[in-house]
Amino acid sequence: MMAGLNNLTFVEMVTRFPNEASAMSFLEAMRWPTGPVCSHCGCTDVSPVASKRARPIFYCSGCKKQFSVTTGTVMEDSKIPLHKWLLAIHLMCASKKGVSSLQLHRMLGIAYRSAWHLSHRIRSAMTEAAPEIMSGTVEADEVYIGGLRRGKGRGYRGNKTAVVAIVERGGRAHAHVMPEAKVTSATVATMLEEHVSTDAILNTDESSIYTWPGREFASHETVNHQKEEYVRRDRRTGRMASTNAVEGYFGNFRRQVDGTHHHVSSGHLPRYSNEFEFKYNTRKITDGQRTVQTIRRLENRRLTLYKIAEHIPSLQDTRESR
Repeated sequence: MMAGLNNLTFVEMVTRFPNEASAMSFLEAMRWPTGPVCSHCGCTDVSPVASKRARPIFYCSGCKKQFSVTTGTVMEDSKIPLHKWLLAIHLMCASKKGVSSLQLHRMLGIAYRSAWHLSHRIRSAMTEAAPEIMSGTVEADEVYIGGLRRGKGRGYRGNKTAVVAIVERGGRAHAHVMPEAKVTSATVATMLEEHVSTDAILNTDESSIYTWPGREFASHETVNHQKEEYVRRDRRTGRMASTNAVEGYFGNFRRQVDGTHHHVSSGHLPRYSNEFEFKYNTRKITDGQRTVQTIRRLENRRLTLYKIAEHIPSLQDTRESR
């Protein structure tokens, strides 16, 4: 069943999962390949419970609790039909620059509020639990996300949120949102220490915030953007110093934020960043394979509306552009 999903397009997803029953059977086979397992204690001594609910309920003889295939996943307690969940996951995985909640609202025929919460729960599932350590040539840079403020120049950052990204040249990327909107040598050093091997060659621009952290690596090579230097080849080592990979990463991320969502608050920005990071790191596989990877991550990633309510002054204020 899994192999057949690896190359599915959205049209084929609609055909394969036309209703709740087909999606339920697929999720049960995927989560419980050898039969139902209690989501609370892992016990296999379970039995079905007679219920009028559309989704089958099971009773665990071990912990005496009831559960279903959605218990402990981002879909728990959701009234949205499961086949629409699968379609939403595929849409988000196949949209290189993201898909807005209003687009999901129109395409899936669900309320905007439901589409908004659904998309955030899927982004939560996309988050890397433990990013791999990077090696080889690694590029680092920072960007500030946010619009212009009237009466202030482009360099004003009081209303912007900083994002630092590390990109392994030809490999993976990891980005971290700085809620304090200020990037320092200390914060950069901590991030590099957690995600980059000391044997790596670090490439950055001329910013002084990378000078001290760069001493911990095999080599720290810079390019001077102020002097319009973007690529420099070292004659002695033959290595190419550049930050083009990380700048390309940020260029596409900005297109997702500005072109698709138009405005993202600092409180929600980490999930949008995690979504883009996941799709960047899986860019060499098919949309179907990326969808399968996301479905496998749905468990133990539950995100309730209560947990993110502190970032919602009003759902009307967070509404994305049509």
